[in-house]
Amino acid sequence: MPETLTRHIVDWAPEPVESSDPLIPQRATDLSATLDLDEAFATGSALPPLWQWIYFAEWPRTAELGADGHPRDGHFLPPIPNRRRMFAGGRMTISSPLVLGEPAVRRSEIAGTAVKQGSAGELLFVTVRSTYRQGETVRLVEEQDLVYRSDDGHSTTFTKATEPLAAQTTPWSAAPTPNPALLFRFSALTANAHRIHYDEPYTTGVEGYPGLVVHGPLLAIYMAELVRAHDPQHRVGRFDFRLRRPVFLGDRIRVQGEPADGTVDLSVVSGSGAAHATATATFV
Repeated sequence: MPETLTRHIVDWAPEPVESSDPLIPQRATDLSATLDLDEAFATGSALPPLWQWIYFAEWPRTAELGADGHPRDGHFLPPIPNRRRMFAGGRMTISSPLVLGEPAVRRSEIAGTAVKQGSAGELLFVTVRSTYRQGETVRLVEEQDLVYRSDDGHSTTFTKATEPLAAQTTPWSAAPTPNPALLFRFSALTANAHRIHYDEPYTTGVEGYPGLVVHGPLLAIYMAELVRAHDPQHRVGRFDFRLRRPVFLGDRIRVQGEPADGTVDLSVVSGSGAAHATATATFV
């Protein structure tokens, strides 16, 4: 196993933490408006899949943020130098939807770590498992795969996807067009101060991306919402997703779905044909 990153986490074993949230319905209504939906939520409403990401927000003091906008320190942030963070994907099992207006508790813990060699150097993979309860009922168990690297000044080689989209071949599709206001509002709702989503000079000049980056969780929500829009009578009991390639502001993308027997294969693709995100939704 590579040793450079490993030596920084030899004694890193954060304890599980619990947090609570009243699940105010207005916050879900705010996300609905951000996504240009017309839903209004009330006490007792079921929270759509993946929308738990707008709750349990963590707001460190602004002075405690790093140069990239992420917190410099955090309970589950590994102590590696010049840390850069990427959200790689995850999976969740939804026993029953979270109910808005009913207080919920989230218990989070490290489920695994691994150091691997990537094309640009070593990468630290961290899986965080969160269990969501309301009363004694476990509603949702989620695992997030996060990837960290030390910033060595390596530039990215991504380019924007400006080619026209190919002809649609799947039964379900949507063509969202994110704009700066949407990215700003989604950042606020998810308490995400990462500068790659709103600070273009930083994004292009420091991180080396060709434009503002569309949030990976937003791409996952686009895929989950495609299922909800086309098959609202069935409830999703499991959702697995992988974030494969960034989407940049101005990219031409399509969210598409292929329903099968009890499942839906989903993806976010660009005009170049590249899959930027993929997912499988499994119905109860």
